[in-house]
Amino acid sequence: MSIYVSNIIIYTGTDFEQTLTLEDGGNNSALNLNNYTGCAQLKRYESSSVSGSFDVTFPDRNGGRVAISMGSTTTASLKPGKYFYDLLLNNGETVTRIIEGYAIVKESVTRE
Repeated sequence: MSIYVSNIIIYTGTDFEQTLTLEDGGNNSALNLNNYTGCAQLKRYESSSVSGSFDVTFPDRNGGRVAISMGSTTTASLKPGKYFYDLLLNNGETVTRIIEGYAIVKESVTRE
């Protein structure tokens, strides 16, 4: 699998979710995500400690859909700025880095 680049914007104090559809490069169809697990983390620098972890879910495994999300409690603790993130998928045999990108964290204007 090749690495897909997707840059995201996260607003502090809000719920974040991004859903992506992955394709099987061999036959240009949706990647079958049955038997996969995933993990994704956010870091200020690639070598720094974890700033936040995403929840990884599979809304449609047969359709190649994977979602990363972060709740408002977690985003509230992030400082505005540029971060790095990636998503790893594990099928029990191979761990693959499938998505990477920048995450721009912006401070929300409106507060509850």
